[in-house]
Formats: sequence, C-alpha cells, structure tokens
Amino acid sequence: MKRSHVYVCALLLLAASLAAQQVVEEIVAVVNNDVITLSQYKARYEQEVRILQAQFKGEEYDKQFEAVRKGLLEQMISEALLLQMAKDKQIDVREQLKISIGNIKKANNIESDEDFKLALARDGLDYDAWVKAYSENLMRQGVIFSEVDRLIVIDDAETMAYYKAHFGQFTDPLEFKLRAIVLPSEDADEAGLEARRKEISDKMAGGADFNALAGEYNQGGLKDSQGSLGSVKKPELESTLAQVADKLKPGEISAWFKGRNGWYLLKLEERTESRIKPFDEAKKDAENRLYQEKKIKAIDVFFSNLKVKNYIKIVRPDPLGN
Repeated sequence: MKRSHVYVCALLLLAASLAAQQVVEEIVAVVNNDVITLSQYKARYEQEVRILQAQFKGEEYDKQFEAVRKGLLEQMISEALLLQMAKDKQIDVREQLKISIGNIKKANNIESDEDFKLALARDGLDYDAWVKAYSENLMRQGVIFSEVDRLIVIDDAETMAYYKAHFGQFTDPLEFKLRAIVLPSEDADEAGLEARRKEISDKMAGGADFNALAGEYNQGGLKDSQGSLGSVKKPELESTLAQVADKLKPGEISAWFKGRNGWYLLKLEERTESRIKPFDEAKKDAENRLYQEKKIKAIDVFFSNLKVKNYIKIVRPDPLGN
C-alpha cells in the first residue's frame, strides 16, 4: 500500500504554489497520498478540547488535555492510514450506516430523515459532513475488526489462568444495607444540632422506632424513604460512613458521628460479606477482560507494523507551537 514519493513531492510543490498565490494552507503531516493540514488539525483540536471541557474538571481535565495535546497528531495519522486501508479493501458500510441512523432516530424519537437533518442542524452539524465523518469512522472500525478483532482467539485454559491470576477483579466487595438519620450541618448552629441529637437519642432510649424517627427528622428523599440508603458496596460509601458501618452488627445502631454533610446515626440492617465469584459465574467477565487486554496489545503491534509499511512525513511535530 506504500505510495509514490513522487506523488508526495507533487503535493508539497502544490502547497508551495498555493502559498505563493497567498492561499495559505500549511501542511502538518503527509500520510502516503494524503495530507493533514494545519486548519484540519486546529479544527480537530478545538473539537477535542470542547469534548474534554464537557466531560472533565480540575486535575482530570488537565491530564486528559495533556494526552490530547501530545497524541492528537499521531491519532490523526493513524486514522488516515485506517481510512486509506479501508478504501483499498473496498469496505462498504452503507448498510451499517443505514442501520445506525435508524437506531439514532429511534433512540431520539425522530420520525423522518428531514427531522434528523434539522436535529443535526440545531446542533450546528451539516448532514452531509456528518454522514461522511460517520461513514469513515465505520470504515476504520471495519479495518480494526478484520485486521485485529477477528484474529484474537481465547480458549478456556487461558480464561481460567486469567481468572486465577486476577481474583481481585472477580470479587464482590463487602456490602451493607443501611438506614440513616442525617442532621445537615449547613446553615445550622452547633447548639441547635446538639439539642436535636439529644432529642432523637432520648426518643430512641424511650423505645421509639428508628425508621419512624428517620421519617420524622430527615429531609428530602431520606425523609420519604425513612432513612433508607439501600444496599451499598463498601468502596462506594463515604469513608467515614464505611468505617462506622464496618463495626456494626446487623440490627445495631451507631453512636452519633460527624460525616461530610452533617451528623449521622447509622443503622445496619444487613451485611453481605465479600466473596470471590466462582469461575462459572465470572467466566464471561474474565473472557471480556482478557479479550480487551489482548486487543490493546494487538492494536499496538498492528499500528507499529502499519506505520513502517507506509510513507509518513511529519512536517510540523508541534502544530500549535511557535
């Protein structure tokens, strides 16, 4: 699939000619007979940043942003190679595209193609451009399936070995079924909170039902559910609550303690101990995890080999740099 270097030189000469005509379109990278331009890179970069801003905040955003900044050009090169390979293989995705559009319309209660086009337009998307981009993505996925996915084979012996080596991934953690009385500390003075804690404690000492008190003193959803927190796995609980719950026996009620949002009384209704799932129960999960590990390694090898076999010239390694 390696392209002619003469053709690449022609592309570079064409770019120089355009620049001479004051039509500035700087080339960032050459991938066989295709080029990645600076305007294409900038548009993709801005799109990726918008997606990150919608999904992440703080340190996690900084981490994801740095990954995009460092890896976007290589990703675009890989995508160009996949699309070229898909065209060489004459991968036809028209039926997949039709099904995908139908599913999208159904999921969003869109009746007609015209309504679908209008919905895309409201999101600032041109229908033809969207179809082209979606089709190209399906073509790339087709290459990955044919060159990577379908070649991955997993037998029962491998699955069992993976299961035995990764028991922690197939362990159900300790789980609590809890109720709570919560006195929010926000906008409340300590003296008032202390008085309410004593009032509740005195009622409990007098034989009042915990569930009834939870319905009386809690707020919002906890009031309606009489303080039910449902069944919660220990790793999912706020650390302070988890430490207190872990010391209780079923039916026991904790002393008052201060958590993140206020003062708590915690009642443990049930305790389900941690357990390792038997192999028959964990087999499908183990197969999926092993498959994903193998796929990551196989994709790395696939792209390494693909890039060696094709002509790639990075003209501007840091496209947005000075």
